[in-house]
Amino acid sequence: MNLQNDSSYIYLHGFASSPDSAKAKYFRSHFSSLGIDLKTPDLNQNDFSGLTLTRQLQQIETEFFQTESSESVEKVKNVGEVTIIGSSFGGLTAAWLAQRQLSVKQIVLLAPAFQFLSHWLPLLGQQQLEKWQSENYLPVYHYGEQRYLPLNYQFVADMAQYPEEKLMRSVPTLILHGKHDTIIPIQASRSFAADRPWVQLIELEDDHSLGNVLGEIWEAMQKFCQFKN
Repeated sequence: MNLQNDSSYIYLHGFASSPDSAKAKYFRSHFSSLGIDLKTPDLNQNDFSGLTLTRQLQQIETEFFQTESSESVEKVKNVGEVTIIGSSFGGLTAAWLAQRQLSVKQIVLLAPAFQFLSHWLPLLGQQQLEKWQSENYLPVYHYGEQRYLPLNYQFVADMAQYPEEKLMRSVPTLILHGKHDTIIPIQASRSFAADRPWVQLIELEDDHSLGNVLGEIWEAMQKFCQFKN
């Protein structure tokens, strides 16, 4: 985990995505060109059906942050300073990790899924939502797997534990969000940044994928993270 200047860099992919997404590959390659090993954990854990925000947080905290036991002696993992880059639901996860883990020194959020359920659930409609709740599983298209997979209703119930008004730790934050995003409207990021002076929001001419502006994102990210060329 000891990377450049005793710093660690982690990329968290989005909902129904994977570490093999176009963005993950792009950033891994560009970090590698700087001699940095960008960690890209798989948040699916071979069990997309059981996905929750709590599970994602616990996965990353166990792998990168929490204390570990060795010969009955508790010791803290030497992670140094951590920068987390999160896309969509991975961005929401990154924001909560920054709130919970003091070693997170800065975060970069790409179209973060703030107010996620308030945007997503109305698209399902009341009838489908009630069916999901009663049957416990909803078929969701998984872009990484390129097929539909069942998602447990616990995904929705779990989100109630995470009111975004509690995300108030003043961690330097860069948000990059597309003006034409119909999945997570840019207003969600505008609202989040409005009363948090440590948040910088850059609005881009793209949709939720941000696939057409990766060069602009990388340029802004290098400046924010103060990478030396």
